[in-house]
Amino acid sequence: MKPNTTTATANDADKVLDVRAIPCSIKHGLIIKKWLALSIGDHFILFNDHDPVPLRYQFAAQWPEAFTWEHLVKGPEEFRIRITKLKAATPVGEVAECVGRH
Repeated sequence: MKPNTTTATANDADKVLDVRAIPCSIKHGLIIKKWLALSIGDHFILFNDHDPVPLRYQFAAQWPEAFTWEHLVKGPEEFRIRITKLKAATPVGEVAECVGRH
């Protein structure tokens, strides 16, 4: 693992959501559900095999200013993003399927 920015702490190890093996058709819904269930101020580390840019756009469109999105490792083979919940949030509309790599 070659971190390009900051690295996760040992305290984050139990907060990792590894979605690499999860089918694309359910991946975004699972990630959003995990984030919605967080307490305000809490976070999880998303572990993926590609940069989930469309998912970040979805978060920004549906829950502006309710989250932070911090790359801890940014490719090329693995991506780790700390997603923190800043405000209360509720589900909005349908969850878009992921685009690109599966």
